[in-house]
Amino acid sequence: MGEVIEHDVQTSRIRVHVRDTDPGGATSPSGTVILVHGNCSSSAFFHRLLTALPEGWRGIAPDLRGYGDTEPLPIDATRGMRDFSDDLATLMDALGVGRAAFVAHSAGAGAVMQLAIDLPERVGAVLLEAPASPFGFGGTADAEGTPVWPDHAGSGGGTANPDFAAAIAAGDRSTDAPHSPLNVFRSLYVVPGTQLEDEDLLLDSVLSTRIGDEHYPGGTEPSENWPGVGPGTTGINNALSPRHYDMSGFADVPEVGPVLWVRGDADAIVSDTSLLDLGHLGSVGAIPGWPGADVYPAQPMVRQMRTVLDRFAAAGGRYEEVVLEGVGHSPHLEDPDRFAELLAGLLSREGVRPAS
Repeated sequence: MGEVIEHDVQTSRIRVHVRDTDPGGATSPSGTVILVHGNCSSSAFFHRLLTALPEGWRGIAPDLRGYGDTEPLPIDATRGMRDFSDDLATLMDALGVGRAAFVAHSAGAGAVMQLAIDLPERVGAVLLEAPASPFGFGGTADAEGTPVWPDHAGSGGGTANPDFAAAIAAGDRSTDAPHSPLNVFRSLYVVPGTQLEDEDLLLDSVLSTRIGDEHYPGGTEPSENWPGVGPGTTGINNALSPRHYDMSGFADVPEVGPVLWVRGDADAIVSDTSLLDLGHLGSVGAIPGWPGADVYPAQPMVRQMRTVLDRFAAAGGRYEEVVLEGVGHSPHLEDPDRFAELLAGLLSREGVRPAS
């Protein structure tokens, strides 16, 4: 794979900054794979993977709105992930890409699943990497995504650590505070102890996150229910709240795919015992006043994803789950060779059609 070119693409909705292995698509006979990053990151998270794509595939990694160098338009959380999925669709239009394969990391999975629900003809093979639950983040009690409270308390912008957000806004590159971006990256984004030569670049990516009510983490509303905060209407964490976020409809688009679900068994962010889920944190005494597991259990994020993908398979879709031992929330960073191998295998499967 040749050089990765960074450039801007003006779409009908937004100016998008992308990393692109083949601007113009002149030498990509196999098709296009679009790599969609997660929360508090950017396209820079894929800078290595873009150079490891199979021969003949064009790789495009956009910065989502609110991250990197893309135009920082506000995020309307009441649309769930549709601000992001609509941005992806118009980016494909502007680049002349009719159908693409996707790598979707963490919250980026929501954008790709929403695109598949709305425009299934545009979505080919999908690699879901440590994907957010199809029922959002926080405040659901079972594998079916049943809300704990009617107002979805325990999800949204008010659940983010304000010290972490302030440190991003300040461009903090130190390890002085527990919630500095670098400490959070080392403890949550990857398995603690992971050594990465490009850590400075990845930290730059985290620090590119726009901070505020319209971006990260978004606004909040008070709640009478534990833990006292509920989702607002703007910003990414509110878009991820089950008040606004529901990707269960992905089960009804079996023409999409095949789907490969890749996750690490040591993921601290998306798991049935997530260190960012207030239900789990309450159960271990980290947040006072927890009403108990019978009222507010930990969110079973992995079981929720399996529930929806099993329905997808029952409807005629194809999916496979791969669990990487000793790997955390970012398999493509922590085990890059294995991840690239898995992606290449997915792209070679029958049913993946050229992107344009």
